[in-house]
Amino acid sequence: MTPMRSAYLHLATVAMESAGDVQAPDLAAPGAAVTRELCGSWDHPPPCPLAPHHTRPEQNGDTVTLRIIFATEPANEALVRSRIDGALRRSLTGPDGRASYWAFLGGGPGELDPSEAEHARRLAGD
Repeated sequence: MTPMRSAYLHLATVAMESAGDVQAPDLAAPGAAVTRELCGSWDHPPPCPLAPHHTRPEQNGDTVTLRIIFATEPANEALVRSRIDGALRRSLTGPDGRASYWAFLGGGPGELDPSEAEHARRLAGD
């Protein structure tokens, strides 16, 4: 029998200078770093094998909090959280060769907002 996936929220905070909004390429870069780390590349058919996920950045000045909803087997939760934080400890050079930089301020478990519940269920395959 295949273990069931559960949905989790990981909150990670980075500092980065940006004059743009959360759709600007620089502010999307930390989420791209997470995708590359969890999926192995940006180009793959969904879902991600280790942890299907969704990242939503929330900007407050030069601080960006990433709300990362992911689904994985309970035995892989700590591994996924560690890989997310590891990805955010490094800068990112995108497929276009452009480098993005930030400072990792910390990460850890969070609680899903009620508005995220349906998305979390979809990621978990419910």
